[in-house]
Amino acid sequence: MKTLLLASALAFTSFFGANAVKTNTAEGDAIIGKWLNQEGTSHIKIFKATNGSFAGKFYGSIVWLKEPLKNGKPKVDDLNPNPAKRNVPLLNLQILKDFVYDAEDKEWEDGTIYDPKNGKTYSCYMTLDGTKLNVRGYVGVSMIGRTSVWTRVQ
Repeated sequence: MKTLLLASALAFTSFFGANAVKTNTAEGDAIIGKWLNQEGTSHIKIFKATNGSFAGKFYGSIVWLKEPLKNGKPKVDDLNPNPAKRNVPLLNLQILKDFVYDAEDKEWEDGTIYDPKNGKTYSCYMTLDGTKLNVRGYVGVSMIGRTSVWTRVQ
């Protein structure tokens, strides 16, 4: 009986210990801050949610645009697939959603990135390389996608 209890305890610890790798640690907070996209056209502020069911996940919003106006008016998300959202300004638009930090792989994963240039949302993961953030958007499998390199804004 003791052997069965010990085996059950070990299995429980192993299962939950393996799943505990996907946690938001202080190391995971390293991406928090402002980033310049590869094209140099926008700053994206990455932050960690602190309340509700989103707590501990990472998100990002556009906080600066090199060219914020189009025909004298603020640029809007005019290619959004949802017609009701086509008049939403690009400034403060949330484009990164639901990322969790995987300490074992040292990457932020299970998130999505929205591209207002084409109105599409992609699966996404991110890795940090010094002051560079590699943002990989993809469809289906990560081999079918594109990596954009963002630079930290001081």
